[in-house]
Parts: sequence; C-alpha cells; structure tokens
Amino acid sequence: MAAFPAPVIAVVHLLPLPGSPGYGGRMGRVIDRALADARTYAAGGVNGVILENYGDTPFLKQDLEPETVAALAICAAAVSTQVGLPLGINALRNDARAALGVAAAAGAAFIRVNVHAGVVATDQGLIEGRAAETLRARAALGLKTAIAADVHVKHGRPLFGGDLAHAARDLIQRNGADALIVSGAATGEPTDFADLKEARKALPRATILAGSGVTRDSVADVLAIADGVIVGTALKRGGRTDAAVDPARVRAFVRAAKAASRKRRRSR
Repeated sequence: MAAFPAPVIAVVHLLPLPGSPGYGGRMGRVIDRALADARTYAAGGVNGVILENYGDTPFLKQDLEPETVAALAICAAAVSTQVGLPLGINALRNDARAALGVAAAAGAAFIRVNVHAGVVATDQGLIEGRAAETLRARAALGLKTAIAADVHVKHGRPLFGGDLAHAARDLIQRNGADALIVSGAATGEPTDFADLKEARKALPRATILAGSGVTRDSVADVLAIADGVIVGTALKRGGRTDAAVDPARVRAFVRAAKAASRKRRRSR
C-alpha cells in the first residue's frame, strides 16, 4: 500500500458540491477555491493534502449521489495534477466505495473512512462499517490506495467494538486498515492524548494519525506519540474551518511539526 505522507496532512474543505443544498451552481468557484487552498498548503511545506466534501451538510449517511462523486473526482484530479502533493480522499459521511472510485480516477494515495468497521450512532443515524466490501473493491480495482480508518470517530458514538484499544486492534488486525486516525469529539476539537497513548500501546508499530484539533502549540506533544496529523481548522484564517487557508498559519504549523518530527527520529 501507499505510504502516508508525514508529518502534516492538510485538509482541503471543499465548498458545497452539486447535489448538496448549499451548492451555488458554480463548479468553477469550487475548483478555484480547492486549488487556492491546496497551493497555499504546498507553498507552506505540508507533506500531503486530503480533500473532503465538507460543505455538503447535511451529509448523506453512506451512498453519495453520482453528481457529488463526479464533482469530488473533478476537484481531486485538478489538485492532483496542478499541485502535485500526495492526495487523500474523504467522501463524507461514510462512502468508502465512492472514495475509492475517486482515488482510482485521480491517483490518490489514500482514503479516510470514518466508520470502516463496527456500528456508530451519528447525526445521520446508525452507520455500519463496510470493511469487507471496501477491501474487496480495492482488490478488484487493482489499487494500492491505503485506508486510514477512524477509531471511535468524531461526531459519533460507537455501539460495538469495546474500548478504544480493542476497536483499534480490530480495525488493523481483522478489518485491514492501513492506518488509524484518533480524533477529538468534533471537528476542530483536540485529540485526547490519553486516546492517542491507548492506541499506540495497543498497536506499537501501526501508523497512527491525530485527526482533529491539533494546533501549532500542541503539535510537538502530539507527534511525540503519533506519526502524523490531519489538520485543517488551525490553518484557516481566524481558526475558522470554513475560511480560506492562512499562509502564515501554515508556515508556522509546518515549522513546529517538522521540528517535532526530527526530534522524535533522533530520540529513537
């Protein structure tokens, strides 16, 4: 499988896409914003980007509409060809099959799957993981695309899987995830250090990413445990998730993250 870019994967929060209530009928504007944010991230030195249809609230639970998948693929292809950073795809709320299709079209290195296994109660209702279908689809498509799976995903409450350690082991050992994502309770909320440590203890050699709420001030402590971070809100103007990317915030965050990563390598 493809390696995960580290230490910093930056989130491109797409504007509303066709099929969502907020779509304004101007796909060119969506693409322009995605490219502007991705280019700012690249200029600031991040290691990779992940695109997600963040503007498509309220989210469909799993099976995205064809027009939404097509628009996501167009954005992904534009970023992949014009920015050149390793690319990830997150098809919200939880359409791993669509994410794989977009990854195949755009040459993405990895996908994020919010509920890869187990059952989670969310504001979209009960979401069941489809690990078996996802891994079979990846094999049928002949993809090397890696799967980063959330454990005890944000904006949800697990109904199966036990404590975090057991859920983490199940994701890797029984359900074929290539990396784990540990997040806070909601978008922009800090990842719990206790959760990161529990995941690391359960799977000492796994790739573990912190998935929310990491800031320039906390990234060194996070990277003492995790292999990388997925970050968006902290890099936006005013710290607002829906704002444009702030170049100064990106540069400062990347400097702090890369210094922490070098320190961790030296200590091994």
